[in-house]
Amino acid sequence: MDKNVGGFDRTARIVVGGLLVIAGVAGLVELWAVGFVVGAVALLVGVVLFVTGTTRKCPINETTGIDTRK
Repeated sequence: MDKNVGGFDRTARIVVGGLLVIAGVAGLVELWAVGFVVGAVALLVGVVLFVTGTTRKCPINETTGIDTRK
């Protein structure tokens, strides 16, 4: 799979993903009263965003033909 994430998209994925990971962990350990399910979903989405931002590869972008590196 070729790289297809770049620029602002990459930065946004890393920042938002990191924040969602922190929020998800806080929800799972009950530091933030959002509930277990919301915490787990936030953690999962955050990890996916962070990984796609750092690896610069997104399967959804590839499937839809989107390339934000340009």
